[in-house]
Amino acid sequence: MFMLRNVSKYLFGDTSKESIIEIPQGQLYLVRPLSPKGYSELIFKDAAASIRRTGQEFQYQLVVQRAYEEGEEELADDEDEQGAADILDKDEKVFLLDQSLHFRSEVREGGEKVLAWRDLSGDPGDLFEFICDSSISSDKVATFELAAVQCQYERKYKRSAQKATEQELKQFSFEEEHPIPSASPLSSPTTKSPRTHSPTSGQSAAVMARDVEYAKSKGQIKAPTANEPTAAPPSAGAPEAKEVLAKETAELHLFDFPTGTFVLQDQEVTATVSEVGTWQYWLQISGKDKEWLGQPVVADINPVFNFEYLSFIFNHYTQDGSAYSWLLRFKDQPTEERFQEGLMQALWEQLNEMKWVKVKDNDREYVLDAFQDLTMEDSPEEQDQAEDEVEQEEEEEEDEGQRSEHYDTDEEEDDVVTRDQDGNVNSQLAVGYKHDRSFVVRGSKIGVFKHTPNNNLEFSTNISKVETPKGKLFSPKKVMLHAEDSNMILQNADEPNSLYRMDLEYGKVVDEWKVHDDIPVTSFAPETKFSQMTSAQPFVGISKNALYRVDPRLAGNKLVEADLKQYVSKNEFSATATTEKGYIAVASNKGDIRMFDRLGINAKTHIPALGEPIIGLDVSADGRWVLATCRTYLLLIDALQKDGKNEGKLGFERSFAKDSKPQPRRLGLQPAHVAQFQHETKAPLSFTPARFNTGVDSNETSIVTATGPFIITWNLKKVLAGRKDPYTIKRYAENVMADNFRFGSDKNVIVALPNEVNMVAKKSFKKPTRESIATPVRPTRRSYNRLGRDDIVNSPY
Repeated sequence: MFMLRNVSKYLFGDTSKESIIEIPQGQLYLVRPLSPKGYSELIFKDAAASIRRTGQEFQYQLVVQRAYEEGEEELADDEDEQGAADILDKDEKVFLLDQSLHFRSEVREGGEKVLAWRDLSGDPGDLFEFICDSSISSDKVATFELAAVQCQYERKYKRSAQKATEQELKQFSFEEEHPIPSASPLSSPTTKSPRTHSPTSGQSAAVMARDVEYAKSKGQIKAPTANEPTAAPPSAGAPEAKEVLAKETAELHLFDFPTGTFVLQDQEVTATVSEVGTWQYWLQISGKDKEWLGQPVVADINPVFNFEYLSFIFNHYTQDGSAYSWLLRFKDQPTEERFQEGLMQALWEQLNEMKWVKVKDNDREYVLDAFQDLTMEDSPEEQDQAEDEVEQEEEEEEDEGQRSEHYDTDEEEDDVVTRDQDGNVNSQLAVGYKHDRSFVVRGSKIGVFKHTPNNNLEFSTNISKVETPKGKLFSPKKVMLHAEDSNMILQNADEPNSLYRMDLEYGKVVDEWKVHDDIPVTSFAPETKFSQMTSAQPFVGISKNALYRVDPRLAGNKLVEADLKQYVSKNEFSATATTEKGYIAVASNKGDIRMFDRLGINAKTHIPALGEPIIGLDVSADGRWVLATCRTYLLLIDALQKDGKNEGKLGFERSFAKDSKPQPRRLGLQPAHVAQFQHETKAPLSFTPARFNTGVDSNETSIVTATGPFIITWNLKKVLAGRKDPYTIKRYAENVMADNFRFGSDKNVIVALPNEVNMVAKKSFKKPTRESIATPVRPTRRSYNRLGRDDIVNSPY
């Protein structure tokens, strides 16, 4: 096969082409030689297999797409037949070209040519097989396999395969694998519809079992060899300890990526947390015969304690950026509590640069509780399944949202250019409440998109120049819709003491509002949760150490002095949000949160800091839930008081008693998922500001945020019920820049990628698995809104 190596150079040469190589005709089967589910399923009766580029360098996809039968393609072109188009879009199987697929080819007796690869989400031994049409030459198949080998090499080593040695490429050939089992051992399939996934016609369970046994006896089917288990990396050496904060014995387990389980590495290790420098701390895990790992104690370790299973799970990062997930299992709860106290002291001191002993006892308990896995047991499996089915039925009533056209609509009929020559990308998203519009900031431009009744985005227009009334161009740092979505308030980073009003009807900045001579604007929010749906003019603003009201109707400076609450100390305020009644929550870069029932007074409740800066804040309309976003986790706080003299009151209205701070819920990704995210993207977690879904007279049911190319939704009901699987994900080929729910619904999410904007159905999100984490979504042209030539707006963006 490698003799063809030079022939394949042309495959990777033209990077403008999405497809590298294609086999235009064949059949796709799913073969389960060892499974009682049935031996063989015909997935696509007529299909094409191709290898495609993705939006990420050195990442490629194996794509098998069902071929259209006569008349079906026209269905997809008919916008009124959206359901048909959605069905057609599903007739595609996409696999990330990774070494774990064990992709290989085979030419059988009689000349049948087969491509095969593992079904990573199936049972052991399950394979996908693409049976090439007889018209496909053996050279074509060999070249296709070589292209797959080079793609796997580039994914693994993050460099071009053109200079790879033959020996380096051979590790991806899998020539030692057992023969590929026949896709249909008895007869050709007679399935009537390509969408019918059933065993081959005429194969009873007894016949299939007999055939499998016969194949085993002939050596055609053998138990598959497992992927190589995840190996522990070499340990870093421990710095000299100034003080030991915790030292306990435990079992050590390592998360194995191929199997998705924690595997015992050592039955007895010593886990030590030490202070090694000024606000620097170290975690070292040592066995009797070897050092297992050493790493600094920082927020990225993503610590989770579960006292039901006496376990502590955390992430470990090596110098090359690789991520691993480890588990320590302690002998009893007192041992784990001692270790937790020492680790959290180190983490808190590292983040806050303040000694743990200075923290009040109640605040310490708050911090420890936040990093504990509060889920003590799963709800019954039957109940979980029933809830999921009800949720799925509700979501099926909603249409599948589709990808929008990009802003630059000055294009050739078949040419879509999605990048600006000036290098700007999408940065912010504002979703309309009063009118179904979304506004996306891109440098000094703003794209306007209409929400259609069938849950799509339709490009409406663009505002090509955002400039001050004096004609100075600027890129908005923050935007907020205002006054029945007729205005947009803009923040200019070069003018920290002023804000600007854009009249959206004219697409022009018409006013500059000087807030105060000495007090800048850090952030701002509506006066009440839904005030942008009204003609109300005032809104709330914050600086690093002040909270105030801004009233544009005032002459001169717009800050309302009577409503100003200014602190002498530097509180580092970073974000604010309001409830429907106008209660105000303010968060800081120190990580604490204050709750006010009105402006100009002291906070009714002060929530202590966990350490990480808070970069985003949202509040449920009724004020019950406060949602804070930190870089590596979300924090959900119940503001309702459950007992005492203020029982039934919110923390906005009355102060919590000193010994009854609200119980925090730390919404983090499971460490194993974090490790898989890091394994795929080589980038640390960095959440976008999380949002509740919202709407007048509707309850908050979901949370949305993103990190890197992953967008994540939490089901609030599952979170509060203590479910182990409260979140789902969707991965894109590019990083998610901004995200929010469509107003009035939690079924559709608007997503701004660097160069495009999508409205996607929440039902398209998947549970985090190895496959869903590893496979980027890159919709083909077939999944775009279908715009005819007459539909294109001739307005360059």
